[in-house]
Amino acid sequence: MPELPEVETTRRGIAPYLLNRKIMKVVVREPRLRWEVPASLATELAGQTVSAIERRGKYLLLRTRKGTALIHLGMSGSLRLAVVGEPLKKHDHVDLVLASGRCLRFHDPRRFGCILWIEGDPYEHPLLAELGPEPLSHDFSAEYLLGKSEGRTTPIKTFIMDSHVVVGVGNIYANEALFAAGIDPMRKAGTMMIERCESLVREIKTVLDRAIKVGGTTLRDFVGGDGKPGYFSQTLQVYGREGQPCNNCMTPLKDSRLGGRATVYCPRCQN
Repeated sequence: MPELPEVETTRRGIAPYLLNRKIMKVVVREPRLRWEVPASLATELAGQTVSAIERRGKYLLLRTRKGTALIHLGMSGSLRLAVVGEPLKKHDHVDLVLASGRCLRFHDPRRFGCILWIEGDPYEHPLLAELGPEPLSHDFSAEYLLGKSEGRTTPIKTFIMDSHVVVGVGNIYANEALFAAGIDPMRKAGTMMIERCESLVREIKTVLDRAIKVGGTTLRDFVGGDGKPGYFSQTLQVYGREGQPCNNCMTPLKDSRLGGRATVYCPRCQN
């Protein structure tokens, strides 16, 4: 699943080609995504100029004077730039055709993504209104995490993956940040002291920032909006390495399941 670094990489990749460019028409080949593409999208978005391209958690917002196209890549979705008339791939469901002769093509084999149309303030939309702070913002701090975790018996890994606590800390990066901070993913969130919160917040920011700089993590067929793969997978310390030796102490990494997600950790380095 594309996580925050992959979505941010996509935003940065498509921005130079969409910002201040006019969308001439919208071609919807398959409207049956996670939520059906609204019939109004083609008429409302056509003729509009993209004034801003923003990200909130794992959502992309293409803002225009008239409204906002809200895009989520789901489990397997991607956006890529194509030349108008370029042969279609299977599962190329929607094209935003630009005046430049290019188009932004939405590809989603599993159809768990979405493209919605919002009029008014998009941040008041139900999908965005209750989200927690951005992990790379000043609002996500050790003091904030400590306050939110007080009295909570949820495992800390599950806790930091809750988008109401903080957005965009998906499974890959939760594993990596907890390893870097030396925290057992099964530790109850309410047992976290300020020093551990400081370490975890710092490592979440570091891991996400580093992943963004190298274009995210390539798993299955993810590529960014510029068509280039991410390279963070080459530096993964625990995710996908169950049974292999810890890079710090050589103890075999263990794996477990938390909330149905693969959880890999070092039983010696993380406590």
